[in-house]
Amino acid sequence: MAAARRLLPKEGAPGLSPEAVAAEGGLAVSDVAAVFPHRDDLLTALVVDAYDASAAAMERADADAVAGGAPAGARLLAVTRALRAWSFAHTGEFTLIYGSPVPGYHAPQDTVPPASRTPAVLAGIVRAALEGGELLPPRRTVPGPPLLRPEAVQLFGGVPDAPFSDIVERGIVLWSSLIGLLVFQVFSRTHDSVRDESAYFDFAIAVAAEGIGLTVPLDEPAHTD
Repeated sequence: MAAARRLLPKEGAPGLSPEAVAAEGGLAVSDVAAVFPHRDDLLTALVVDAYDASAAAMERADADAVAGGAPAGARLLAVTRALRAWSFAHTGEFTLIYGSPVPGYHAPQDTVPPASRTPAVLAGIVRAALEGGELLPPRRTVPGPPLLRPEAVQLFGGVPDAPFSDIVERGIVLWSSLIGLLVFQVFSRTHDSVRDESAYFDFAIAVAAEGIGLTVPLDEPAHTD
């Protein structure tokens, strides 16, 4: 696993052959095959590990924010900053789970629970904000019938009453905005557009949070790249 992680930034997921991993780790190919008989077995282990590690960073940041008495907006800023820090420190793993699909690889069901941990952290903060009266009602609601799958409703813990009955849909917008923003920053899509990418990240999270009626304080100590 350690050898494969070292290879990810250099070769990408398609380069994780048993031979390459064995060479990187100073192992026999048979040693690699004994643990991961197929390339997909290794990729799945890396995917699960990346999801778990990135979510754990967010969960630790949220626990610290809660312990410090932070409101929901500050908690959101803390967990998104934690995910950003993890993403820049582990660009290979970030690319594996949020970059282009690996040709020929189809993630098994085993990856779903780890992948759900990131939105679960966000959902927990949104739920706390809703229950604590920290959300402003939306100016417009999702038109037509609900757009949610049962899994999303279950993750959030049910659909709230009006005027927050579309908060789960809005939370998914927040989640996708966070991941899209990280893709732009990790893959250097914003470095030639803004002078301070860390400050811009905070601002973008605050703007995205407005979509769910949550105010993110931007007077928190800024992080640095």
